[in-house]
Amino acid sequence: MKIRLRRHAMTLAAVLTGLALVASGCSDSKSHSLNAQGFPETLTLAAVPAENSADLKASYAPVIKLLEKETGSKVQFKQASDYAGVVEGIIAGNVDLAFFGPFAYVVAGINGAKITPLGAVVQAAGGSPGYKSYGLAKSDNASINGLKDFAGKKVCFVDPSSTSGFLYPTAGLISAGVIKSGSEADISAGVTPIYAGAHDASALSIASGTCDAGFAFDTMVDKTMIDKGDLKPGQLKTVWKSETIAGSVFAANNALGTDTVEKLKTLLTTKLNAANLKSSGICADECRITDERAWGVVPATDADYNGVRKVCEITGSKKCKG
Repeated sequence: MKIRLRRHAMTLAAVLTGLALVASGCSDSKSHSLNAQGFPETLTLAAVPAENSADLKASYAPVIKLLEKETGSKVQFKQASDYAGVVEGIIAGNVDLAFFGPFAYVVAGINGAKITPLGAVVQAAGGSPGYKSYGLAKSDNASINGLKDFAGKKVCFVDPSSTSGFLYPTAGLISAGVIKSGSEADISAGVTPIYAGAHDASALSIASGTCDAGFAFDTMVDKTMIDKGDLKPGQLKTVWKSETIAGSVFAANNALGTDTVEKLKTLLTTKLNAANLKSSGICADECRITDERAWGVVPATDADYNGVRKVCEITGSKKCKG
């Protein structure tokens, strides 16, 4: 039996958002003329929240301010409820820039989005892009100490399109012999899946006992939720860690043209970081970007995501197919 924590309203919101991203250019066609700085008059940036957020735009305010300052473009921010709407918006030519989790980036390409990675986020200056998926349980749950103990339990995943909240966890559960494949039927045969819809929601569901165990990405549990007071230190225990996953990535719609894409790539990888944002006056205090609260952006290539493609092969997930 599959249980979903998302309300029907969230599903409707995802549909409406997707339709808006696809159709936005139909009634209000965006000019493709370039401004004095050689960029489009308007750039549309789309993102999907990694945590439950009523105002995702606030997390992207430093990104938006930098883009507007350096390109002279007006940046329109679009908050989507799922990546399907973002991908359709890119294909329709109504989304210029997007922030993707690694799995979503790979799936976007599989589904026909013509995109180029501009750069991946890092959590600290000099750091390498990448993060890990955690398998989690309540600290006082003595019966769960590894993935094999997830068998037959209520297990919280994030979303079927989440890299660290679904794809890598299913590969881990396959390796542990808990499930046979990443198909819906095999997952449901091995565990009772609960789709929380966001990483923080998954962790909170484990902490509350709604789920016996589950998954979320590392910094969400180690830092973000503790800093916000949503989790107490030591409230959850990490019983499994994935291999390092390629970092979440900013990508550009190839329809912008090679020159514009290359200029955006240089801009993001040289100036979209906490140190520059603070020195340039965009941020007064410590400046973190996206709701992953990253320090900045470093170069990334499409080949960096071959590890995700390999996990797609292991799990046989339908989400990995166009």
